[in-house]
Amino acid sequence: MFHKILVANRGEIACRVIRTARGLGIRTVAVYSDADRHALHVSMADEAVNIGGPAPRDSYLRGARIVEAALATGAQAIHPGYGFLSENAGFAELCAKSGVVFIGPPAQAIVAMGSKSAAKRLMEAAGVPLVPGYHGEDQDAALLQREADLIGYPVLLKAAAGGGGKGMRRVDAPAQFAEALAGAKRESDKAFGDSRMLVEKCLIHPRHVEIQVFCDNHGNGVYLFERDCSLQRRHQKVVEEAPAPGLSAALRAAMGQAGLRAAQAIGYRGAGTVEFLLAADGAFYFMEMNTRLQVEHPVTEMITRQDLVEWQFRVAAGEPLPCRQEQLAIHGHAIEVRVYAEDPANDFLPVTGTLAFLEPPPESPHVRVDTGVVQGDAIGIHYDPMIAKLVVWDESRPRALARLKKALSEYRIAGLTTNLAFLHGLVSVPAFGEERVHTGFIEEHRELIFHARPDETAQWLPVAALALLLQREARGAVSAAGRADVGSPWQLASGWRQGAARLQRLDILLDGATHRVELEESGEGSARRWLLAQGGRRLVLAGYLDGNSLHAAIDGHWRTLRVAPVGDGLSLFLDGAMIHCALAPPDWGDTGGSNAEQGFSAPMNGAVVLLLVEPGQLVAKGDALMVMEAMKMEHAIRAPAAGRVLQFFYQPGELVGGGAQLLAFEAAS
Repeated sequence: MFHKILVANRGEIACRVIRTARGLGIRTVAVYSDADRHALHVSMADEAVNIGGPAPRDSYLRGARIVEAALATGAQAIHPGYGFLSENAGFAELCAKSGVVFIGPPAQAIVAMGSKSAAKRLMEAAGVPLVPGYHGEDQDAALLQREADLIGYPVLLKAAAGGGGKGMRRVDAPAQFAEALAGAKRESDKAFGDSRMLVEKCLIHPRHVEIQVFCDNHGNGVYLFERDCSLQRRHQKVVEEAPAPGLSAALRAAMGQAGLRAAQAIGYRGAGTVEFLLAADGAFYFMEMNTRLQVEHPVTEMITRQDLVEWQFRVAAGEPLPCRQEQLAIHGHAIEVRVYAEDPANDFLPVTGTLAFLEPPPESPHVRVDTGVVQGDAIGIHYDPMIAKLVVWDESRPRALARLKKALSEYRIAGLTTNLAFLHGLVSVPAFGEERVHTGFIEEHRELIFHARPDETAQWLPVAALALLLQREARGAVSAAGRADVGSPWQLASGWRQGAARLQRLDILLDGATHRVELEESGEGSARRWLLAQGGRRLVLAGYLDGNSLHAAIDGHWRTLRVAPVGDGLSLFLDGAMIHCALAPPDWGDTGGSNAEQGFSAPMNGAVVLLLVEPGQLVAKGDALMVMEAMKMEHAIRAPAAGRVLQFFYQPGELVGGGAQLLAFEAAS
């Protein structure tokens, strides 16, 4: 076994690998970019080496620099995690030439499966069923469109060298093909350094089922059953579970054996995943093989009671597989959701910001949280915006689902927008509980998932008023403590008046609206009460703050909420819901100023990739005007109406802050 390894990755997977290495007594070396200097994986490792600037091409994609760091620190092996260099055959070869073990498959296996088109030809020769499509080397745009026309729409454009939804576009009509192809090729080139495309028939509502395989250097191979990864947005997985719901034992065995044959056909070694599309009639079609550990591997670990990273270490060190096929069994059910810094209501665009408050659910044998961030960390533009993977396990799927809903309600994040509410809505759709999952699930059930939240002002306003009042008093007490006249009534923030009612009026910002409330205080100490008057309602409030907990009574009904100071206000968490409140600033009147020319705001922090029209050029409604990129995805800025661009305020390559004005636009009269 190795005595020291280097982890050539960042975030939660780097932390995940370090934990297993530590348990085996293996010392670890982390690598980090300038942006990750204070990252969790850096502090967890025994040593850490800076490898360059924030952009991946300047750090985590610098294979030679990473190998140099391994040699300089005496690391015997490199674990690539997933993403970045994990499926880079050149990097695997460089490790071998440098005398460092690559904890992954041999380079020739990566080459064989690294090109989706080549892999499909190989699988076709092996008799594995394929989705109808074009997998050729000729990349002429006109040829690709003719092939798409022959296949029949809708089709999927897919990066030949890629995965994870990067460089993938669905095309529903011939008129969309050229723009989709250009965008997919750009995205693929940035992500993988390869812009080759393949074209496939887009199956409507199939399931995405993948087989976890493992092979060693002694001719042994096993499959560790399957995962259902059908619930996706932007062709990226959101919810994964194992085993796949509703699979018969015969179908499970057939898919497992097909996946293992595919791996053995290319002389595979280590952990790999063979992905299939599963039709409603039980027919399955090979999609691709990922020659690395997958993001969703924890659900397999939970149901097999195996540590797949430990298996990777042992296989890479020359040991045989820890188990034979007949020794593996499925225990219970596991579900994983990916917690992202993104705005589901805005087409799932990634967001940046600071994790001002971060409180995951408590971990246990039933609940696991894999993360690479801590409270106070920033989510920036350079890397994937995943905050954590929340994984639950129980003896059955219904029990696991109940645990997942509870864990999601206990996951509390403030300071930026996340998909937590979306995830809770998604797994609460009755069809999910009834195992009716497929790749079009989110679109089919969009209205249920994104159901309009009822007006909860009546519930939240009294609690917000109490929390903000107590926070203001606490801040006032801290301020007064440093003054000589501590007992002066001028230092009180309680609304005290000599010979008059202790009355306070608050203007509270809640969910974008301002509400005025009156609070009349009575009693002292533990008997303090506030009579709240607002909009014809009168409620009696009581309570106290204890750190990040608010113990509140509304008309005698006691509840405990978690609260988090964020900016000038508070984020309140109750029953899985979160709302932000603040005291409205004083109205000093209009500060003046005039609106500039009509412009478009950047939907996120990122960089300008491409300007698609010239200033003054006439455009139609829906035409793409420019392309932005952030967190490994592209976003097209489109014309809301016919008109013309007056001016672009940023050029390709320039960084743009979220909300910045990108261009001036004049609508046609």
